[in-house]
Amino acid sequence: MRRARKEIAIVILRLVLGLVVLAQSFIFLFGGDSARFFARNGLPEAIRLILGWSEVVAAILFLLPPTLMVGAWFLLATFAGAISLHLMHGQLEVGGLLVYSAAVLVVLAFRNSRSAKIGESFSQR
Repeated sequence: MRRARKEIAIVILRLVLGLVVLAQSFIFLFGGDSARFFARNGLPEAIRLILGWSEVVAAILFLLPPTLMVGAWFLLATFAGAISLHLMHGQLEVGGLLVYSAAVLVVLAFRNSRSAKIGESFSQR
């Protein structure tokens, strides 16, 4: 019973995180504040579009169980890029991205531990 609760909790975490990141990515792509930030800091519009669409693709991959692992690593890379960009421009408000990254790591850790247990049960037969 405990295992089922953990699995449900991780699935809920993955779905909520994936949907929030997807929504935030669309706001980043089509909202006005991010475009003004990029213009104000002299950054090319192409960087915003690449970062935003990368997040969209990564979030979708993360939401789909068969591509969860690829999506998770892609999200971590995208978050690292976004954090770096923020910090390079003196914007220290990266707490949300750090929380998102930690949640992705939790999902990855659970997925890896579950895969290891499945492998152990097959090797014991």
